[in-house]
Amino acid sequence: MLRGGARRDQGAYAAGADRGDRTGDDPLDAAQERRVRAVLALGGVPQSDLPDGVQQVRLRLLERTASGREAPRDVSAWVAVVASNLAMDWHRAKRRQERLGERLAALREPAHPSGEETSLLSLAVAQGLDDLPAAQRQVLVLRFFADLPVRAIAEELGIPEGTVKSRLHTAVRALRDRLHEDEVV
Repeated sequence: MLRGGARRDQGAYAAGADRGDRTGDDPLDAAQERRVRAVLALGGVPQSDLPDGVQQVRLRLLERTASGREAPRDVSAWVAVVASNLAMDWHRAKRRQERLGERLAALREPAHPSGEETSLLSLAVAQGLDDLPAAQRQVLVLRFFADLPVRAIAEELGIPEGTVKSRLHTAVRALRDRLHEDEVV
């Protein structure tokens, strides 16, 4: 489960949700919500935790607004970065749980795909993403799956553009090598 689980009964969003009027108070439009879900999923968050992740992003956007801070220049980019950070938090929590016991070891074994070439490629890419260090996975997901430019990634993460480019280069090379090793491509 994602850390700090957002609850539907908190804040202005909940008031609209209780009335059944999500559109009036919902800080995320449908496209932004899809982007958040995609970034979380590509960041390795299981499908069952995606609704919690979307709620976390909503909550953080509402908290930002309520605190009087300036609105993000590009809300779509901001929510993608927040979702990416939530995915990283999810992985940190998962590693802590793994250290406490080996109960997740059986779940780590990949299921065999149906035999379709696209399923095999999707599985190989997902495993390759899981094997990347968190910082490399984050910039790769933000660049290629959230479709953010290098400059926006650098601004949102507070790192130099050169660092983003370096991490992207290293991540792409590692993912490509992994796919060639597994003889997927």
